[in-house]
Amino acid sequence: MLTINIVTIFPEFFTAPLGISIPSRAAAAGGVYYRVVDLRDFTHDKHRTVDDYPYGGGPGMVMKPGPFFEAVESLGATSPIVLLSPRGRRFEQADAMRFAAGSELTLLCGHYKDVDQRVADHLATEELSLGDFVLSGGEPAALAIVDATVRLLPGAMSDIESAQTDSFYEGRGRSAPSYTRPPDFRGFMVPEILLSGDHAKIARWKKEQER
Repeated sequence: MLTINIVTIFPEFFTAPLGISIPSRAAAAGGVYYRVVDLRDFTHDKHRTVDDYPYGGGPGMVMKPGPFFEAVESLGATSPIVLLSPRGRRFEQADAMRFAAGSELTLLCGHYKDVDQRVADHLATEELSLGDFVLSGGEPAALAIVDATVRLLPGAMSDIESAQTDSFYEGRGRSAPSYTRPPDFRGFMVPEILLSGDHAKIARWKKEQER
């Protein structure tokens, strides 16, 4: 079983998404267990403060290192411990496959202007990003990584072969386009080869369409 730990100041962000569709099905099948941790539970002041002004000045607030370290230590978490950050390497399908093959994954969700660099340097084992854009926090990125990972677990999908033919699976490119009934929709036709019944030609066509 894969245990996924999510450290966040907004645990309610994950309640509905993890309770529906493939993330829920993966948990019901015994493939994954979710632990969503409220970062504010690891603060030590009456206001449950997780951020402070940046050294050196500048706008915005920086998330303090202490709550992150204490949260991860309370979980007894082991590698990989991932900080979601726009400075991180771009998340890829190979990462999802690596995480799905493991036993534990911890995702650290930042917020505000930034996270104290000591979290990246001395707590996280890697930094990942969804791309060259900035979200309001790490929560949407964490959900994307969870979804990409758990759909690969046994029992998550009714047809695991469907996942194995997806774009980027095991180094493949983008998958060929898909069509379904009707063959003629408002004059827009399904490629004739897909209606031919010639499986060898269809397989070659799909391979040619990958890019």
